[in-house]
Amino acid sequence: MDTGFTVTQLRAAVADAVRAPSLHNSQPWRFRLRDGGIEVSVDPARRLPATDPSGWGARVACGAAVFNLRLALAVAGTPAKVRLRPYPAEPEVMARLVPDLPRRPTPTEQSLYVAVARRFSNRAPFWPDPVPADARWRLGEAARAEQCWLELLIGVSAVNAFAEIARSAHRVLDRDPGYRAELAEWVRTGPAPDGVPAAAGGPQVEPQDLLPARGFGGRSRAPGRDFEPEPLVAVLGSAGNTATDQLVAGQALQRVLLTATDAGLGVSMMSQPIEVPGAREALRLSLGRFGTPQMVMRIGYGQPGRPTPRRGVDEVLDLPVVPA
Repeated sequence: MDTGFTVTQLRAAVADAVRAPSLHNSQPWRFRLRDGGIEVSVDPARRLPATDPSGWGARVACGAAVFNLRLALAVAGTPAKVRLRPYPAEPEVMARLVPDLPRRPTPTEQSLYVAVARRFSNRAPFWPDPVPADARWRLGEAARAEQCWLELLIGVSAVNAFAEIARSAHRVLDRDPGYRAELAEWVRTGPAPDGVPAAAGGPQVEPQDLLPARGFGGRSRAPGRDFEPEPLVAVLGSAGNTATDQLVAGQALQRVLLTATDAGLGVSMMSQPIEVPGAREALRLSLGRFGTPQMVMRIGYGQPGRPTPRRGVDEVLDLPVVPA
């Protein structure tokens, strides 16, 4: 077994890791090589104090990046063992990956890896075509493979009950001027390596819409036309809600997203019911599930969405200075 990863392996894996999702596409991660291990840390400069005061969203995003690292390394024939929050004295370090025994990648790892570059949020309305049972089963299995659960909300009553929780959470957040200002700061109307391009924001919300959506400056649509009358809503949850649980949930989230992409499905995330503590608890009680909801997703078939930009590898690496 190799003694450690190289800088070349780090760079190649990080190029895929940065394709992970994050709140407002804030990309709150940094990567480094230390003693042969690849470490993922939260970037404090990219925290969202109004949207994510607890750091939950940053940790979920870092967990998603860890999953992409795992895939990239496995497909390269250099799989990794992962230790979450490895240093009690360094709470900003989210994960450490060290080489495991070399092996060939599995067919599942290969198919999910191919999906990394094709995965991005689709905020447009989905078609009414139902998601078939086998695809729904695959999504649930993806969550379970990462020690999480996925609850699909089936039926009008279940979706309507969730919609009321989601709209209530959205109203709570939207009453905060700091939240609205922070959201506006991350909307991009021109070229930028982060944030959400206005063109990728999806249609503007109308009063009759069943589910809320963040206003990322998307295009308007005909008044009175429903955005999506019967969406498929999925809630991802973990066993607990510690920092480690949130990192586990981030890995499960990315596995679910890549599984959906591989199945030809579009997904967008809806975190308002998670960001408001009262709404999150109401959602947990409505599901009757043990554990903590960590993310909500809309899933369906539709026109291809628009990718959001990413910072270059050099912008997210912390490499040691080599003496001249």
